[in-house]
Amino acid sequence: MADRILIIDDEKSTVDMLSALLKARGFEVYNAFCAQAGLRMAYQHQPDLVLLDVILPDRDGWDICRQLRDLSDMPIIFVSASVDKSDVVKGFELGADDYISKPFDDDELVARIKARLRRSPRSLNEEVTFNQGAFRVNFMNREVWIRNKLKHFTPKEFNLLAVLVRNAGRVVARGELVTEAWGEEYADAIDSLKLYIHYLRKKVEVNPQQPEYILTARGVGYRFVKR
Repeated sequence: MADRILIIDDEKSTVDMLSALLKARGFEVYNAFCAQAGLRMAYQHQPDLVLLDVILPDRDGWDICRQLRDLSDMPIIFVSASVDKSDVVKGFELGADDYISKPFDDDELVARIKARLRRSPRSLNEEVTFNQGAFRVNFMNREVWIRNKLKHFTPKEFNLLAVLVRNAGRVVARGELVTEAWGEEYADAIDSLKLYIHYLRKKVEVNPQQPEYILTARGVGYRFVKR
């Protein structure tokens, strides 16, 4: 099975070039042109390695690196036009595994990717999970166990819950929640969010009228309680 590489970069020419290069070298490639799309694809496809630009149109690569590192220990390589030493140091401090400046040599890039994949502790069978005692989520298998019972969620419900759980303890704004869970094409579907939160609470909470896990931040969004 081919290793999966996720490219997050807003420059189409760079993405096209990287994608063609990596596919020619036998990798399976996913492309994202902004931070939100990149995070969504990371949740959905669980890549083996991420190539990440620093400058993105919606959020910077530093923030995405932090969130990806919360997602798993997948290797992260910054690919950036910046050669500033402080940027390189910052990338490593945030948990990146390597930093490559543009323009780069194709063979060197592929060699570094293969080196990081060899050193990665991840395996294709490793489970990426959230475990909070009575509340457990296996993101790879898309399974949710609550009070030792396996619960069924529709794809839209699971994606919504996954974003909340990934951001446990933090209020997620309604717009961010909708686009990260369902895609940018659903940016205008905020009115549907309240209904889907109601569906989630019916499956998650002991008493949906007095939620313990999914709380409302009035006028802002929702927060999954981190215990």
